[in-house]
Amino acid sequence: MASLRDVVVVGSGPNGLTAAIELARRGYSAEVFEAGDGIGGGARTEELTLPGFRHDPCSAVHPIGVGSPAFNAMPLARHGLEWLEAEHALAHPFPDGTAALLTRSVDETAASLEGRDGDTYRRLLAPYLGRWDNLAHDFLTVPWELPRRGPITLARFGLTGLPPVSWLLRRFRGERAKGLFAGLAGHVISPLNTPATSAIAMVFALGAHEGGWPIARGGSQAVSDALAGYLRELGGTIHTGVEVKRLDELPPARAYIFDTSPTAAARIAGLGDAFRSFRYGAAAFKLDYALSGPVPWTSPDAHRAGTVHLGPTAGEVDTALRAAVAGRAPEVPFLITSQPTAIDPSRAPEGKHVFWVYGHVPHNWRGDLTEAVERQIERFAPGFRDLVLGRAVAGPPQLQARNANYVGGDIACGAFTGLQTMFRPKPSPHPYSTPHPAVFLCSSATWPGPGVHGMSGHNAARAVWRRLRTADRD
Repeated sequence: MASLRDVVVVGSGPNGLTAAIELARRGYSAEVFEAGDGIGGGARTEELTLPGFRHDPCSAVHPIGVGSPAFNAMPLARHGLEWLEAEHALAHPFPDGTAALLTRSVDETAASLEGRDGDTYRRLLAPYLGRWDNLAHDFLTVPWELPRRGPITLARFGLTGLPPVSWLLRRFRGERAKGLFAGLAGHVISPLNTPATSAIAMVFALGAHEGGWPIARGGSQAVSDALAGYLRELGGTIHTGVEVKRLDELPPARAYIFDTSPTAAARIAGLGDAFRSFRYGAAAFKLDYALSGPVPWTSPDAHRAGTVHLGPTAGEVDTALRAAVAGRAPEVPFLITSQPTAIDPSRAPEGKHVFWVYGHVPHNWRGDLTEAVERQIERFAPGFRDLVLGRAVAGPPQLQARNANYVGGDIACGAFTGLQTMFRPKPSPHPYSTPHPAVFLCSSATWPGPGVHGMSGHNAARAVWRRLRTADRD
């Protein structure tokens, strides 16, 4: 008879690995099963275009990861993780060659805005500067759990952050500040009138000032490899190439934690319609490029930025997001781009570059947005197409094939709409639990949502630990 494990984790993304680590640190045996040939989920690095060009198929830039309470409690540097930061975290260029900036310096960021908008920016963020550790802990753990590290700061942040970012934009007069904040909120692939998008934008801005928007040296795989290294140091084990279709295919365990979509967890664990109300959202359309030279931005500041947003005005950003959510491909997409080799030249052959970009399209869309994407890039970087040595195109079906959690190409693992904006995967005082007492969910479908930060895994592990501790006492 197989021995009883303490914890079995399905899926080796950052959340699954973090959950396993948190429980292994508490003395529980932890075993991870991954369907793919390698670990990482949304944090992987592969040669997608040409030999020697190393791309991140999913997440590339980690503004919340570098400030994650979960990651910062682990010795990940000892296991090879090194963060690299560009001179500017983000450039938001305009057709005239200027750009709004997001940098470590609040004053430098404010100076890149128009007129009095710089002073408005300083006043908006002033209550939270220097308080990242407490705010991140309180915001990224389940918001209604007690105790809080900084309850007054969190409450004040909530009053500002809970309204839609469209309300926040009213504080500013010029298009530079409005475009900057619209682009930050656009990461959740939801129209700008969606509640709580102000909080998303402010977290990204504060993250830049407190910890930057870094990439991992060598690619996002380094994050996953460091987590795996630490788990193994703690005695945990990882199995790859094991596709789990039913719960009884796994070793017997006291708890099972799924770093999967709610749909997959329900199917594998036999949870029936437990997540019938869960909704997947609009999708990404992603391109990875091998380039013969750096992107020829017209904005000098964009050359010095790790991330570049393309969609100058808040109106243009919102139009693109609304189209994708409404089931239409945007004519002018809002693009989120990353240029890793501007910081880490080891990612490509000498003198060459990799470039990462995605726009937004309808859920499970089957079309090709490449022409519209490259037209938008050329708008801010004329001559870009002349540098392309190779491109890897991934629409929603290809994204889901790369990562089964991205159902229909939804890289946020769940739409930001209605109650699901705040209560992921459904309204519940115990969001990581399921109807099966031994089955838990820890993917980005749970609070606090998408991103390579491990906090969904951290929070789920705490729920499992409480359950196991109670059982041990009985």
